[in-house]
Amino acid sequence: MEFGIVIRKARAKDIEAMVGLLELLFKIETDFDFDWDKQRRGLEMMLDEENHRCLIVAELHQEIIGMCSAQLLVSTAEGGLKSIIEDVVIAKSFRGQGVAKRLLLKLEEWALNQGVKRLDLVADRHNGTALRFYKNMNWQSTDLICLQKKLL
Repeated sequence: MEFGIVIRKARAKDIEAMVGLLELLFKIETDFDFDWDKQRRGLEMMLDEENHRCLIVAELHQEIIGMCSAQLLVSTAEGGLKSIIEDVVIAKSFRGQGVAKRLLLKLEEWALNQGVKRLDLVADRHNGTALRFYKNMNWQSTDLICLQKKLL
């Protein structure tokens, strides 16, 4: 693993770099079309209400090299809070160096501090590398599927 990588909460000044990372992610996740303005707006919203949402970045020498996000929801199945994790992405030259693992562990820490009982993670079913990584981190597949309906 690269020394000097700092895992921290995202700040407004990180948004442009995070949008660039989302562009990489959306090339993998074919369900989504990349739109700089939309992704920027979404990240701004994530930062705006920090107590229910969490954006974590990996930074090396003042460059954002990875990110992930989480949001709190109420789970009737758990009788309490759950968190959904999205947008796990690492810059290509830093993949396979433990950065994603550190990001997810930091999100787990945040979730525990929020009283979260369960974490859900959204991943592209065709991204075998990511799915193997999650399995190695003890994430389990479920029988649930994600359906989507656009309203606006």
